[in-house]
Formats: sequence, structure tokens, C-alpha cells
Amino acid sequence: MTFKPLLCCFIVLALVACKQESHLYKIEGQQLLISDSLGSNQEIEAFIKPYREHVFKDLDSVLSYAVDTYTKTNGEFNTAIGNLMADAVYEESNPIFNKRTGKNIDMVLLNHGGIRSIISKGNVTTKTAFEIMPFENSVVVVALKGTQVNALVNYLAKAKRAHPIVGLQLVLDKTYNVKSALVRGKPIESETVYYVATNDYLYNGGDHMDFFKTNDSLYVLDYKIRKVLIDYFIKKDTLNPVIDDRFIQLK
Repeated sequence: MTFKPLLCCFIVLALVACKQESHLYKIEGQQLLISDSLGSNQEIEAFIKPYREHVFKDLDSVLSYAVDTYTKTNGEFNTAIGNLMADAVYEESNPIFNKRTGKNIDMVLLNHGGIRSIISKGNVTTKTAFEIMPFENSVVVVALKGTQVNALVNYLAKAKRAHPIVGLQLVLDKTYNVKSALVRGKPIESETVYYVATNDYLYNGGDHMDFFKTNDSLYVLDYKIRKVLIDYFIKKDTLNPVIDDRFIQLK
């Protein structure tokens, strides 16, 4: 008995199969106009309703009270809302950093553009925190030598913007040159290591803050700025931030 005819048959079938190709001849589509005339799916609505109500209830939870309306345009070199954000990051993050490292945060630097909304006079809610900080930015602490801190100071002097800071007291003269710069009330020493809290966006070069690239070490706190604000609001019964002398220009 020979298997040659059967083998040939398989070869022919294989060749035929290799030559077969599928072709797409026609694509059809239909445009669906979305308008108020479209009815809602009651089954889906019923499913979503409890989740929606839960989210709205959480967002509307009153956390604190603001005695005035605060915006990022109400100051030249520091603003009340910016000072509040920097203070919040320090007060809420330093205990975590200290517990993990035994060290303390020396200063905080955030960015003026990161303040995305105002704090309106009246009740301050969870929604307020989401409006101010809608992004997923988190707190990081960067160990910088004094030389990098001086680069940070020069950046602020050239930027001439109310980037939120705390722990650093910066004074410019009439021509925007740095007259004095103190960290925790002391002059900056080039070889001293300073622990600067910021957000991950700025650490990665956001707003051209390149001075963070050269650092001794990085500490990731896994603490979102938005959560920082929520925790801060809860602890503060009344919000009354002010413009102060942490960053000023002599007249």
C-alpha cells in the first residue's frame, strides 16, 4: 500500500489554502445625532443613580468655611490662596516625611499655574479641592544642595510670578535682583542639603524648573495634592489665608 496519492492530496489542499485570501469589500456606517431628543435608558439610569448620588454627596460635603473669596490674581509675588496651598502641603506632608526619614521639610515650592480655581467665600467642600486641583499631581520631597536652591531662588526672581512657597523668604530689589534669600530664617549654604517639597509635575521639569534635575535623592510620599487640601480643610474650621512677606519686592 502506498501513501503517495494521499500525500499529494494534502499538498494540493495546503497550496490552495495558502492562496485563499479574505477581502473586505464594503464598510457601512450610520451617523447618530446626539441631542435632547434621545431618550435615556432607564435600566442604565437606575444602575448609575446610587453611585451618582454617592459621588455628589461626597463632593458636596462641607469641610470648612472661607471668610472671603481668594484668587491667584490678588497678589504680585505671593497670594493668599497660594500661601494656603504651600502651607497645606507643608503641614500635611511634613509629619509623613518625618516619620519615614527622621528629617523635616525645609521649604515648599508649587506653581502658580497649578491653582485652577478660586476659593469662594462661604462653605468649602470636597468639590472645592477638586476644582482647585483637578490634576493627579502628588507630593514629592527632593533633596537639593544649596547650589540648586540658589538656582531655584534665581528662577523665582526671573519668573516674577507668585509661585506658592513656604519656608523660603525671598526679597527682591527694585530691579528684580535677589536682595536676600533665607531658608527657615537662615542664609543658604551651598553644601547644605535642603529638603524641598513640590509636586511630581515640577520635579519632572514642568514650568522649566530644571533645578530639580540635579538632586541628592527623591522621596515619593504617595500623597495627592488634592488629598492634601481635603485633609487641610477638614482640620481648619475657618480659612483665612493672607498675603505676607514670604516673597516681596522692595519699592
